[in-house]
Amino acid sequence: MEQLELLPLDHNEPAELCAAIRARRGGSLMKLDRMLLHSPVVAEGWNIYMGNLRTKLTLNPQLRELAMCVVAVINKADYEYEAHAPIYVAEGASQAQADALLKAGSDAFDASLFNDLERDAVALVVAMTRDIVVPEELKSRLLSQIGSGHLVELIAVTAAYNMVSRFLVATGIHSEKKKL
Repeated sequence: MEQLELLPLDHNEPAELCAAIRARRGGSLMKLDRMLLHSPVVAEGWNIYMGNLRTKLTLNPQLRELAMCVVAVINKADYEYEAHAPIYVAEGASQAQADALLKAGSDAFDASLFNDLERDAVALVVAMTRDIVVPEELKSRLLSQIGSGHLVELIAVTAAYNMVSRFLVATGIHSEKKKL
């Protein structure tokens, strides 16, 4: 049976695009990049958009990474969780919080480890990821806590990382350490 395969680590076509991706990634192509580069036009758009979401938002980076981790957990994208959980902790979350996110969206989720804003952010991500529709009351609470610009950014990050997780899972890119 034929399968999508990762391009090699030293893949370099188109050269300018590969250089831009490597620059954003700190010098090397990740598995995700090596799959995206099968379609340079997709890889180019992805690199620009996702680069902007990762580096140009004014949303609190800890909240941004929380959203990315919750999306990964809900969609069983272990590769995505493994990439973002350490960043979430580096941005100020505790390891206990990162571990608790592994239960986000379930009855076993320990919400007591999170403040009101974080709990609402988790609820937004779960609603967007599972149901698409977000309760108006939840959006209203978040709007009063973080304002319209940051709420739009949180929603955009959640939407974008749903795209990422679905791409990872559909193309068979998984963590080598653990499965969600």
